[in-house]
Amino acid sequence: MGSDRSCRPALLNCLLICVTLWSNLSSGVFAKSYRSPNIVLILTDDLDIAIGGLSPLNKTKKLIGDAGISFSNAYVASPLCCPSRASILTGKYPHNHHVINNTLEGNCSSKAWQKSEEAHTFPALLKASAGYQTFFAGKYLNQYGHSEAGGVEHVPPGWNYWVALEKNSKYYNYTLSVNGKAQKHGADYSKDYLTDVLANMSLDFLQYKSSYQPFFMMVSTPAPHSPWTAAPQYQGSFNNTKAPRDPNFNVHGKDKHWLIRQAKTPMSNSSVQFLDDAFRKRWRTLLSVDDLVEKIVKRLEFRGELDNTYIFFTSDNGYHTGQFSLPLDKRQLYEFDIRVPLMVRGPNIKPNQTSQMLVANVDLGPTILDIAGLNVNKTQMDGMSFLPVMEGKMNSSSWRTDILVEYEGEGSNVSDPACPLLGPGVSECFPDCVCEDSYNNTYACVRTVAPSANLQYCEFDDNQVFVEVYNVTADPYQLTNIADTIGQDFLEKMNHRLMMLQSCSGQSCRTPGVYDP
Repeated sequence: MGSDRSCRPALLNCLLICVTLWSNLSSGVFAKSYRSPNIVLILTDDLDIAIGGLSPLNKTKKLIGDAGISFSNAYVASPLCCPSRASILTGKYPHNHHVINNTLEGNCSSKAWQKSEEAHTFPALLKASAGYQTFFAGKYLNQYGHSEAGGVEHVPPGWNYWVALEKNSKYYNYTLSVNGKAQKHGADYSKDYLTDVLANMSLDFLQYKSSYQPFFMMVSTPAPHSPWTAAPQYQGSFNNTKAPRDPNFNVHGKDKHWLIRQAKTPMSNSSVQFLDDAFRKRWRTLLSVDDLVEKIVKRLEFRGELDNTYIFFTSDNGYHTGQFSLPLDKRQLYEFDIRVPLMVRGPNIKPNQTSQMLVANVDLGPTILDIAGLNVNKTQMDGMSFLPVMEGKMNSSSWRTDILVEYEGEGSNVSDPACPLLGPGVSECFPDCVCEDSYNNTYACVRTVAPSANLQYCEFDDNQVFVEVYNVTADPYQLTNIADTIGQDFLEKMNHRLMMLQSCSGQSCRTPGVYDP
């Protein structure tokens, strides 16, 4: 037995030399010509773009944005973690994947989701149909690991390497599912800080993966989601930073849905101090994300793989801190909650580009499948590939002009004892009885970006069928709801388009909008 063990390193070295020789020979002729590109998707949690979320991410902007293309009109299908992440994975709008909120009852990582959607996600297709080796690390879906949905032993189809956070974002004292086995972490920065753990596991994957298959890597950070725990070296950063005092900061949303009108204006000093403090903490957590991006890009470069790798950087939803006097959250229909960063670098993407063309998170799956050479039209996905946009093969007159945003509000069945005047039906309430959600905060919007129009049309599913309309060109902070002053003809056209999008599936979600030529 001893002699057998001692010759293993020599045998392994011999195998590695043979493999290296073969890969060096093949890389010159075959790899550059025929090798499918590698793909990396870095997904942050609650990272806005409208209120300065990219400001701390200087290395990320340089290494991905400046090296490729930045989309200034990138939107989510729903401004909430689990429905949005389900849209990213499936390429479908929420009315088609049926994940409506962050609860198990709302279909978040439920048994029903696992049976109906999980086998058809784009990573599953990459692995099964395009020969990709796949790696996931980080936050998956908010209820992942729930005992009623298979626990951490459940590894979704489509992943060769699986390192998923149990439930929602944390930075310390969490459990990971490592290929279906629980790995518990404590509160030691050097071993347990989750953003750094994800970075290190990503580097390990790059080191030990097969060199004969293209890879897809999805890294899903906890930052900048609460509890906003920064790494020790960054806890003193941004001490003088405050939430931006944009025109919609701490003002009354007088012509908006009742939930927005119930916010107290002006906010108390303590509320403003609280949200400024949260704003700083969010930015501090992002410095570790910036380090993670740098490590991954540098490792790809060191390995000679960067030039054949697409790297996507985005978020599951936006965020607000004080807009329309709402303290902190993301569930609203406004730009600050539904618009997200999206930067991509990769082969055939020229550097230093900015695109105004309208893209949504339902397009990420189709785009990644397109990069891998798969036909998106053979899937059930609602989104479309924006690879032609990135490669400069698509002009704005032939690109889509609208997308759907939908959200299903949540509320408690009983009144909050601290806020009895509000009655039942509200949720996400702050100590001063300002609530961020309610049952009838259920809405659907057509977001239009066309050469001749930059508009948002929204309808609430409430007793009033309340309507909000914004001309985002003239009113970028969405201060004035023009639903009562715009023509009836416009309202009827947009209502018709909204109903069509709310019932669309697959190809029918990509039909021409009101402002298409």
